[in-house]
Amino acid sequence: MPDSIPPFAPLPTGRFLLRPLRAEDAAELHRLVNDWEVAKTLARVPFPYPRELADEWIGSTAERLAVGEAYHLAIARAEEDGGALLGCVGLTLDRAARSAELGYWVGRRHWGQGIAPEAAGRLARWALANLAIDRLTASALTDNARSAAVLRRIGFRAVGEGERDFLSRGSAMPVLLFEAGRADIAPSASASVPAPAEAPVEGGKPILLVAAVGLIDPDNRVLLARRPEGKPLAGLWEFPGGKVRPGETPERALIRELKEELGIDVTEACLAPFAFASHGYESFHLLMPLFLCRRWQGQVTALEGQALAWVRPQRLADYAMPPADVPLVALLRDFL
Repeated sequence: MPDSIPPFAPLPTGRFLLRPLRAEDAAELHRLVNDWEVAKTLARVPFPYPRELADEWIGSTAERLAVGEAYHLAIARAEEDGGALLGCVGLTLDRAARSAELGYWVGRRHWGQGIAPEAAGRLARWALANLAIDRLTASALTDNARSAAVLRRIGFRAVGEGERDFLSRGSAMPVLLFEAGRADIAPSASASVPAPAEAPVEGGKPILLVAAVGLIDPDNRVLLARRPEGKPLAGLWEFPGGKVRPGETPERALIRELKEELGIDVTEACLAPFAFASHGYESFHLLMPLFLCRRWQGQVTALEGQALAWVRPQRLADYAMPPADVPLVALLRDFL
């Protein structure tokens, strides 16, 4: 289901590891955050910061993580490098708004190493690819140029100003408000577009041909696949398929893609043309024929780490999909 809680595994960032906080982190967490230069920039952190509060807060992060309300994580060095705690990064979900608020801090002794953008950017990309959200929000004190620069660096856009209560300062303070969506954080869709075989006409865009299929099981459910982190439009649900290679027919492309992505064998005779999508993106135009298929050999398996969902036709609209797929949903629902 779109609102299901995904399992959480520690996220490597390249140099660091984002992992659930542990009871044994409490002492170091207290040492790092009980610092005026850190606490004064954090809305929900009192100053001085009581030692027992570190234990209580770590316990609460585990509870909220278990139910998918919030993802407050340690920024730590890799275990082979000692696993030292460096700071924290977190997301607080607003399910009704399909958004999450991003926050982070790094201990002052670890400043100047590029930790914040690496950790915050990694969690932002993971969230948009794996949680039922469409946007991220964040804020920074108007005089905190360092934090605003981190947010802009990872793709956030300033959208206005406001006020927030800061426990450490005992009053409301002016803040800059930021937002980001998939187009801001994830790789741009144009990054995946191959060079066209021929140059487009003057003023036009290259055409990308993609074949997709609605796999329908014996219960009349349709298979959707979620685009994984690192791909354009990560986190959106789509009909399985992929790009048609030069010299390939859409049917042959689907046979290849379904074998590579789902481990199933399909014949051309089982692919029935149904509809097509024609959609203009910023730097290319997508043409996507949609086929239907009710028969295949093998068990559908996510071979590329993508999430899969068998969906009743009347529930297809509940799943956030790329713009090109959306018009096909109503046609498929009415047909089934």
